[in-house]
Amino acid sequence: MRFGRHISRVTALWLSALPAVCFAAEAGWQPLLDGEDLAGWVNVNTAPETWQVRDGAIVCDGRPCGFLRTTRTFEDYVLEFEWRGAGNGDDVGILVHADALPQVGTPYPKAVEVRAGDGDRGTISGIGGCTIRPVANAKTGDRRPDAPPSEARALPAEGWNHCRLTSRHGTLELVANGRVVARAADATQVRGYVALKSEGAEVHFRNVRIRELPGARPPAEKVAAEAEGFASIFDGLTFRGWKHHEGLAGRWEIDDGVFRLLADQPPRKRGQDVNLWHEESLGDFVLIADWRLTGTPERRPMNDFTKDGLIKRDAKGRRVTHEILHAGDSGLYLRGDARAQVNIWSQPMGSGDINSYHKDAKLPVEIRRACVPKTNADRPPGQWNRFRITMQGDRVTVVLNGRTVIEHAQLPGVPERGPIALQNHRDPIEFRNLFLKRLPE
Repeated sequence: MRFGRHISRVTALWLSALPAVCFAAEAGWQPLLDGEDLAGWVNVNTAPETWQVRDGAIVCDGRPCGFLRTTRTFEDYVLEFEWRGAGNGDDVGILVHADALPQVGTPYPKAVEVRAGDGDRGTISGIGGCTIRPVANAKTGDRRPDAPPSEARALPAEGWNHCRLTSRHGTLELVANGRVVARAADATQVRGYVALKSEGAEVHFRNVRIRELPGARPPAEKVAAEAEGFASIFDGLTFRGWKHHEGLAGRWEIDDGVFRLLADQPPRKRGQDVNLWHEESLGDFVLIADWRLTGTPERRPMNDFTKDGLIKRDAKGRRVTHEILHAGDSGLYLRGDARAQVNIWSQPMGSGDINSYHKDAKLPVEIRRACVPKTNADRPPGQWNRFRITMQGDRVTVVLNGRTVIEHAQLPGVPERGPIALQNHRDPIEFRNLFLKRLPE
């Protein structure tokens, strides 16, 4: 650690022993870690092996990037914890007032971040849309968007660091190894989960405990988004839970929490399925999926569509096309049925349409119209988007980037159960933050 050398080894050993006193039994304190397992914590979007309990401490190996959070939220409190790095970066992040799920296209939630291990990047800051006001440091006079530390207090890699964070009504104060190092005020999110970050380097946490303080009832806009029963179906590291076979080699790869479909793929064998299917057969569910088209946009002639969802044709029955800026084509299959596909593409109507249904002239017009997006809610190519897809019975609702584009569209003949799949249309695309909530049928 760059700033570890500023504290002598004798001082480091003395400070490392401090927590034995600091953690003496006191009324009102609740342990957040029992030292035996991860009870009371939720692994949000990382692999099972990312977080382990060893020798009474949570050990994070840093892969993939993501977070582990408490099962309940907190508002006003004093939070204490110890941490130590492995001497390979010591990038240590604690999140408070955090949302239950990550922000679109990122591995981390909206939260207040406490940087315990890096003396240069700031100690308290808002991430994912949360903001704070730094309280000017009397020593440095800093007025940065984050609240930087007044001094480097971290110990060498073998030493345990002790931190105490006090949160009251949107103000925060951090004490590191016995001294106040940062203060912040006016946090825009004042109640939420406590979370530990996995961010590429091994780090250990122990003696995590909290003492809640009397609090006011904050307005809804200052309360973090709570858990709704979603569970990750992608661990960010492996194809665990997905039907991965040798035919997918050279097509799908994983890169730190991202499923990536490659542009240059080997020839496909006749009849070979190169889509990426999940193993579980689902009935009714809500699916969250982040995606972005990564191909270089280029102008291509594409079909025009009528308001009723049919391919537009001229007086001679020929397809009517026009050039659009095209960046790729993909989608998500529902219940094992390629016909029940929530489309991802570069069309004026926008993504989210149920293409095979609205193009079927044999279906009633009201069914076709319901499968055409109400609005184009896509972000520009290369930017992350988020689907929230609800499947109940034979009806589907699609919310894209917070806007409802398909509402209770009927899909006649859709199977009662089946897996989901990420479509391989041979165009490069990335998926991440895949969360599933199973609904009672």
